[in-house]
Amino acid sequence: MDLARRNILVYTLLVAVWALVVVWQAEEHFRVREAAKADLSNRSKDIANTVSACVRGMRFRGAVLQERLEPVLQELVNGRTNELVKSSELISIALLNAAGESVALAGRPIDFEQRDILQKGERWGQRSVTFVNPVDLGSSLGPEGATNYTVVLPPFREFTNTFPEARRGRPRQEPPPEEQPPPKASEKLSTNQAGEVITNVDTAERERNRPRDNESRPRRPPWLRGMSETAYQSLMEQRAVHGLVLAMSIEQFQAASRRDFWLRSMIVFLATLSALGSGLAWRNLLTSSDLQLRLVRASELNTHLREMNLAAAGLAHETRNPLNIIRGLAQMISKKPETAPELQEKSREIINEADKVAAQLNEFINYSRPREVRRTTLALSAVVNDVVRTLSYDLEEKNVELKVTGEQLNIEADEQLLRQALFNLILNAIQAVNGKGEVNVFAQRVQAGEAMIEVRDNGPGVPPEQRKEIFKPYFTTHNTGTGLGLAVVQQIILAHGWEIECLANAPKGAVFRISRVKINALG
Repeated sequence: MDLARRNILVYTLLVAVWALVVVWQAEEHFRVREAAKADLSNRSKDIANTVSACVRGMRFRGAVLQERLEPVLQELVNGRTNELVKSSELISIALLNAAGESVALAGRPIDFEQRDILQKGERWGQRSVTFVNPVDLGSSLGPEGATNYTVVLPPFREFTNTFPEARRGRPRQEPPPEEQPPPKASEKLSTNQAGEVITNVDTAERERNRPRDNESRPRRPPWLRGMSETAYQSLMEQRAVHGLVLAMSIEQFQAASRRDFWLRSMIVFLATLSALGSGLAWRNLLTSSDLQLRLVRASELNTHLREMNLAAAGLAHETRNPLNIIRGLAQMISKKPETAPELQEKSREIINEADKVAAQLNEFINYSRPREVRRTTLALSAVVNDVVRTLSYDLEEKNVELKVTGEQLNIEADEQLLRQALFNLILNAIQAVNGKGEVNVFAQRVQAGEAMIEVRDNGPGVPPEQRKEIFKPYFTTHNTGTGLGLAVVQQIILAHGWEIECLANAPKGAVFRISRVKINALG
């Protein structure tokens, strides 16, 4: 229960740290975007101040000609005249009147139908942002009308098309002073405040159109002098500059935002990997701790089993002595002439059973004995021939034909252990065949430095489901077997670093193949 609570606590902590990193990166990305927006807004204000300075520098008596102003604004849009304007960042510049109508425009047209631009002061689109900035040009509208304003005057052609009455007031071309006719005697000559000589006919009109020193409104251009004062005042209010609209590209802002987004995403991805890795590391740590605990317990159990094995081997060894005494006494009883036939028969049964028990004890002791391999260079054929001579009685008794075929090889092995392994395999093959059976011992080089040894028979063979079980202790398919012969063989083979397997022998029988046998360099 404590381990489960600890796991929940660790995993909860990892999830909380991961969530904290995600929220932190999201807030940082939002902060970066807002900072970039603020920076773009500040640059728009700087550009607006630059435009204001340009307009003030071009203003003469409160008026600026549109055909002179718009090329300057276009240069700003192109980014050639000011370091504040980055390349392709400024898209459009528009000067607005009090009604929100454009009086001067440079760059792409701006859609002023979207009223939220003028109400909110800015509008963010997919590719551009529009800012509305007040222009500090000293212009204002009061109850009495426009005073101290900056007026963008249109060109003459555009103006006469819009206001036909101005066409009537266009001044006529007068001859040079030396060619002007003298005034008529009936005309009264006078001079104005500037010292100019004027006639009594146009004195009132000219004095009315000339601004006084204490007035700040622009002086009428020659093509506007024919307008009435009311129309002229309305025109000034329509053309007075009260606002500035800047359309700026947000591609650089979006690129910076995307870079920051991918950076934050990479951090979140790494945090996710770290959290998952930490979780897996914690789970592996628990698994390793559990495995270490199991290994300690298995080591203790293995030590206990080793001690039990030694005790069992000692018990088996000590059991052979009284068993030999029992066998000897039974033989003495069976050989006495005065012993009754029935008693002799019982004595022989005791001897046979004692031999069986002795054989099982010998195999158990042999199986429980540690295998210490002492490798030497051996002639494989010589070892096989010695084993065949040892089993000659069994071969003759069961009428089994044994053949030794294959290559003559020199291998590296422990002679006594190899002899015992081959003895058990060949004896097992002899016991498997019935009457006129065949056993073949075959050796062959497989590759450089390795060989294989096979013991084949034409007996009934081993079923596929029993070919791995057959090497386990006390597993046998014979009625008289102890089940330790092949287990001892596998123990010897594995001690040498070899491999053994049981296969089918076509058309019938079994094959016990020993592979990865090391060949001597001279063999």
